[in-house]
Amino acid sequence: MTVIRPGELGRSELARWRDLQSASPSLDNPFLSVEFTLALGRLRPYVRVAVIEDQGKVVGYLPFERHAFGIGKPLGSWLTTCHGLIAEPDLDVPARHLLRACGLSVFNFDHMVAGQRTWSPHESAVRPVPLMDLTKGYDAYIEYVRANSPKNYKTVRYKERKLAREHGVVHLEWGATDPAAMRVLTGWKSDQYRRTGRVDRFAQPWIVELLEEMHACDSPAFAGVLTMLYAGDTPVAGHFGLRTPTTLVGWFPAYDPEFARYSPGIMHHLHMAEQAASHGLGQVDMGKGGREYKGWLKNGTIHVTEGRVARPSATAAVHWMGRTPVNKARSIVVDRPSLYRLADRLLKGFGRVRTSLHPAAVEKEPSGAR
Repeated sequence: MTVIRPGELGRSELARWRDLQSASPSLDNPFLSVEFTLALGRLRPYVRVAVIEDQGKVVGYLPFERHAFGIGKPLGSWLTTCHGLIAEPDLDVPARHLLRACGLSVFNFDHMVAGQRTWSPHESAVRPVPLMDLTKGYDAYIEYVRANSPKNYKTVRYKERKLAREHGVVHLEWGATDPAAMRVLTGWKSDQYRRTGRVDRFAQPWIVELLEEMHACDSPAFAGVLTMLYAGDTPVAGHFGLRTPTTLVGWFPAYDPEFARYSPGIMHHLHMAEQAASHGLGQVDMGKGGREYKGWLKNGTIHVTEGRVARPSATAAVHWMGRTPVNKARSIVVDRPSLYRLADRLLKGFGRVRTSLHPAAVEKEPSGAR
């Protein structure tokens, strides 16, 4: 096993990565694509790739972050929604052996591909990820939604007709290329972060640069997709995500709060699903999380896992004391809808106060924040 920087991957290693990913349906996620690893490797000095070989043949890759004192994190950690080994399905490398080769003392994960043998013994929780399954076409998908959530569906369509009457025809632009449209979306998202008491990710220049680079990517195997929903000529909601040939993954959805009464975010998701199906995509991965709208928009589910691997060391012990109580508290909140709603209200209240006192505040993203 060797550990290198992403930019040191050779042409044959890049091809092998793509072959391994395309051969396994569980790896059909753009955050596992080599293009995403290469981009992060150019922007962040702590990104590494473990190249796993067996008898001279590459059998797997682990993209990861190596921080001070041997603290390891999945690639993108708090910024992404899927981590894992890009490897042959039957690969079974002991996790602690992998950590030793990578020079790591501890490795926490919370969006690991379920079912990978390396991580299974160290899982502490399995979480569902809601999908908009479009493999049977958009019409079949929308019939499922209409039948299973008739009240929600009728309400959204009523609001769409109202929005069209009052502001102009509702339509979605798929694959918007104008950088100005991206700035509109990130502006909405920054405002949302502040209003809801969360750290503004776009206050960090490298994240803005990453989005710009991903927005410029457009190949059959991997692309950034910006979608914008308009009422007439006015943008009301949007989303930027990444896609493989068959899967679009949710990343940064946002809407103009001036149009909140029309539920433009949900409206946008329905239009986005229609366009995704028309462009040959089989599913939209909405990411794990407690947003209620995902519950009635989904018609499929996959799973990701949470857990921790550590080698005996002082660093691992200190890390455990600092992280484990927080992670357990987060799990308790996520597993109880009433607590989740309370926490969400408290964060939003804090956000309103913080914005009124420090409207231009810039903060650093804390470890593990989402």
